[in-house]
Amino acid sequence: MKIAIRSLAIIFSLLLLSCGGKEEKKKAGFSVDRTKATEKPAETAPAIDATPASARIDLSNKGVGPITEITLDSEIDEALAKSGEEVYNQMCLACHRVGKKFIGPAPDGILERRSPEWVMNMILNPEGMVKEDALAKDLLMEFNGAPMANQGLTEEQARSVLEFFRTLK
Repeated sequence: MKIAIRSLAIIFSLLLLSCGGKEEKKKAGFSVDRTKATEKPAETAPAIDATPASARIDLSNKGVGPITEITLDSEIDEALAKSGEEVYNQMCLACHRVGKKFIGPAPDGILERRSPEWVMNMILNPEGMVKEDALAKDLLMEFNGAPMANQGLTEEQARSVLEFFRTLK
């Protein structure tokens, strides 16, 4: 019994000694130790396009979707554009504002930056575009990961919205 008590006393003493004894002194103020990271030479770093995706011009990309070719008349079809404006106001206005960035990019001047096929495919197939089209992926990142909702428009409705976009300069 005495051996057990002595053993417990020794173990307890050792525990107390191991916990204490070292005293840390607090320093006044705040300091951070930094080490400089090694940088790659500029010639090996890949070139990054600093232009936001919404301002980039790419008229050759037709996108991913059902539209492979579209021909626009030189004159704007006013009746079709009016119909497109109605569809736009009903289905698109929640996220897109003419003349300013909102949840999505502004539609004015879009046909100066994108091909008509790309615009139609983005309207008709936004999920496929975001998965497979590099520009659509960049737009998704630029607009905080807010994907364009598929509104279920027909090709005819999408074409009328495209005609409305032609009226926006």
